[in-house]
Amino acid sequence: NRAIMIADAAGVPLYIVHVSCEQAHEAIRRARQKGMRVYGEPLIQHLTLDENEYFNRDWEHAARRVMSPPFRSKEHQDGLWAGLAAGSLQVVATDHAAFTTEQKKMGLEGFPMIPNGTGGLEDRMSVLWTKGVETGRLTPNEFVAVTSSNIARILNCYPTKGAIVPGADADICVWDPSLSKTISASNQKSIIDYNVFEGIEVKALPRYTLSRGDIVWAHGQNSQPQPGRGRFVRRPAFSAPHEALSKWKELTAPRKVQRDPTNIPSGV
Repeated sequence: NRAIMIADAAGVPLYIVHVSCEQAHEAIRRARQKGMRVYGEPLIQHLTLDENEYFNRDWEHAARRVMSPPFRSKEHQDGLWAGLAAGSLQVVATDHAAFTTEQKKMGLEGFPMIPNGTGGLEDRMSVLWTKGVETGRLTPNEFVAVTSSNIARILNCYPTKGAIVPGADADICVWDPSLSKTISASNQKSIIDYNVFEGIEVKALPRYTLSRGDIVWAHGQNSQPQPGRGRFVRRPAFSAPHEALSKWKELTAPRKVQRDPTNIPSGV
C-alpha cells in the first residue's frame, strides 16, 4: 500500500514483484480499479506450492524451499489464480535463484543464514500450463499474455518482443501440449541437485525455441552456444503508461484561481 501511494503521488507506474498473498493482490486490484498504473507479478512457486513444504521433517527439503516471501496457504493461491484470469495480475515469473543444497547449509546453525531463493526457470511454463490451462484457470491466450506479451508491454519493448509481427524479433516458442514428462532433478538441465517441483507430471513442453529466427532449442536439446550473439534491446524510458500518467497529472494538478478583487470581502 505504501509503495502504491508513493507511486501515485510521484505520477509513475509501479511494478510489484513476488505477489504471494491475497492482501497484496487486493491492494493492486483496488489501485487498478481507481485507474492507477500498477502491475502485479506472482511467482510460479507461489501459485503451485504451499506452506506445508516447510513442515517436512527433512531439513534439506524445507531449506531448499526457503525464499522471500515464503510459500503461503492454499487459500492465497486461489486469489492469485483469480487475479491472473481477471487481469488484476499480469505476469508469472520465477525469481530464479538456484542455490544448491550445500549452499543452503549455510543456515544449519541459524535460519536467517539460509540463502533465500529456489529454482524455477526451467519448468515455469510447463507447470503454469499444467496447473493453469489444463485445469481451466487460464485460457491458452491468457497463458501467452502472462508469460510473454504482457511483460513486453510493461517493460516497453513491445512489439520488438512479445509479438509475432513484421519487424519484431522472431523470438518464438513452438509449444506442444501433446508432450509430457515428470519433473525430476535427475533429468533437468539445471546443475543444482534438486527441483522444488519434483514428481509433478507436466502435460506440455516446448518443441522448438527460436531466438531472432534461429533455432536454439529443438527436441530437448540446446544448439551450440554462440558467444557474442546477444544484442542490446532498447527500451525507451517513457512508455505509453508514463505518457498517460503525465497527461492525467497535468490535467488534475491544483491550479491557482484568480479572484475578482471587487468580489473579495473586506478584511480577507
